[in-house]
Amino acid sequence: MYRSLFPRDMFAEMDRLQREMQQALDLSPTIRGFGRGGFPALNIGGTPRTVEVYAFAPGLAPDAIDITLDRGVLTIAGTRPSSLPERSDTASQAAVHINERFAGEFRRVISLPDDADPENVEARYRDGVLQITVQRRASAQSRRIDIH
Repeated sequence: MYRSLFPRDMFAEMDRLQREMQQALDLSPTIRGFGRGGFPALNIGGTPRTVEVYAFAPGLAPDAIDITLDRGVLTIAGTRPSSLPERSDTASQAAVHINERFAGEFRRVISLPDDADPENVEARYRDGVLQITVQRRASAQSRRIDIH
């Protein structure tokens, strides 16, 4: 009978730690972009008239999110409370086996294009999705010029 010197869970834990270290140090782009592990996850795009930012932050109250725009830099910050029970005398027997949900303070910083209008910003939060719409300046939008 074959018997290992190390418990099987130890190898799984070493594998998990190695993956986490690689993700923390790897800055190469992937299909998910550069912000791996960032909370909240972001989608950023635009139209000829707007810059659209979608932040996926389920489980937060809208007043727990702080949005600032200063000199073309949009910052989304806040705190996400832990969904795990507080450790107490009765819960000391409980163990958490997997905890993949982010909890704690977060901050995402986005540089906006030069034509973004800081005076014309709107934010909506619904079903865990924060949508920030920044209008582009009218002077920066293309227009057709008639010839007389």
